[in-house]
Amino acid sequence: MSCCTPDGTCSTSTGEVATAVTDATVTVYRVSGMTCGHCKTAITKAVGELDEVLAVDVDVTAGLVTVTTKSPSDDAAIAAAVDDAGYELTGRA
Repeated sequence: MSCCTPDGTCSTSTGEVATAVTDATVTVYRVSGMTCGHCKTAITKAVGELDEVLAVDVDVTAGLVTVTTKSPSDDAAIAAAVDDAGYELTGRA
């Protein structure tokens, strides 16, 4: 059974309206020391907790961390978060 009504509306709607972020900045960083899923989780959590961060994608194999922010990324803050997680941000990719 579908939660949608015949007119195409959803009966489980929360009333919240999603808004698209159009001015996001995507920055890719090289990070050393990542070897496993735990590394991915630790970096995703640490960087994701920063105020301006919208999304974090970690590619352990390539040694890359892609960070999407609301405004131009703060390299120092991201480097500090990566460092606090136990890894080293070696620069932008």
